[in-house]
Amino acid sequence: MRWHGLDLKSIFAGTVIPLLLAASLGTAYAADPVEIPSKKVPLVVETLATGLRQPWSVEALPDGGYVVSEKQGTLRLVKDGKVSAPIAGVPTVATEGQGGLLDIALAPDFSSSRTLYFTYSARGDGGVGTALSRARLSNDGTRLEDETRLFLMNRLTTRGQHFGSRIAVAKDGSLFFGIGDRGEQMRAQDLRDHAGAILHVNPDGTPHGDNPFLGTADGLAEIWSKGHRNPQGLTIDPKDGTLLSAEHGARGGDEVNLPQPGRNYGWPRVSYGRHYSGAEFELGSAAEGYEPPLYYWDPSIAPGAIAVYRGAMFPEWDGNLLVAALKFQLLARLERDESGAVISEERLFDGQFGRIRDVVVAPDGALLLLTDDADGALLRVSRAVATE
Repeated sequence: MRWHGLDLKSIFAGTVIPLLLAASLGTAYAADPVEIPSKKVPLVVETLATGLRQPWSVEALPDGGYVVSEKQGTLRLVKDGKVSAPIAGVPTVATEGQGGLLDIALAPDFSSSRTLYFTYSARGDGGVGTALSRARLSNDGTRLEDETRLFLMNRLTTRGQHFGSRIAVAKDGSLFFGIGDRGEQMRAQDLRDHAGAILHVNPDGTPHGDNPFLGTADGLAEIWSKGHRNPQGLTIDPKDGTLLSAEHGARGGDEVNLPQPGRNYGWPRVSYGRHYSGAEFELGSAAEGYEPPLYYWDPSIAPGAIAVYRGAMFPEWDGNLLVAALKFQLLARLERDESGAVISEERLFDGQFGRIRDVVVAPDGALLLLTDDADGALLRVSRAVATE
């Protein structure tokens, strides 16, 4: 039996009320660590904080704390098991449909500059669209300073879906970020439209010099690649600089892609799976001139963030892809061969912690996960200590 989305058995078992109390107090709920086996290494999952309202993104800070975005438009710090009050200075966010405050990324020199970047849905003439801003986190962590909008997509709409949007920071400090088709499919094939694209800009928001359409009339200068339905995962492999995306398909066809400059990744003309109507795609699952995915899921898992594991804690996972999943409430670990092709998939935490929105490799090699819920949690996944 359920009441207002809550399981009554959990309420009477004493598991939900403490979580709601913790959320109201803005402090962490102290859950016991959970040991979980996996194919290559035993894992421990500990809860660092609860009481987060639909958290979307997390970044580890140099002082041992974490900064977390909440979809409703707030940023919070988590440290020593406590969740801060909202950080002041966040610009007005249009929290409509799938829109809200989305990804956070730290500048490479954050430890000295305190600069961070974030994407969000912003209102303007004609509706709402995905925006990118830069700001400085104050020394005491209570406010954003010198917030500057660097980018707003060129065509706004009243549609409430497919804003993207993860940020990947390159070694030169430039920013890759994705925007979905905004619920208007053919926009993903229009090179004069920011929708359905991976974008690439300098730290000041100007188009990067390596972009394929810079200085041409063929497409917008910020565009890196097109034909993306809704990229909510984007990362750069720290070993070789490879850019990877994780993207929502329709009925099937969730993808991992390798976005290359000027390439077209097919949506909505080419895809695995089917349209929600049941109709097949115009050109099927493959066609000349459209890049195939590195990997796909059918049925869909509803992928969130993607990370490449290059940490010290799990050497067995070196080079593996980690993809958060909302629909099946899991973390997909994709093992690759020397060529980079995916050769196996392991599904971790299947249904154990709820919808997983973000996955980040922490500086010590542990994983940070965010659960997408009205009472969302920040989790840490580490290696279980061997016992005799």
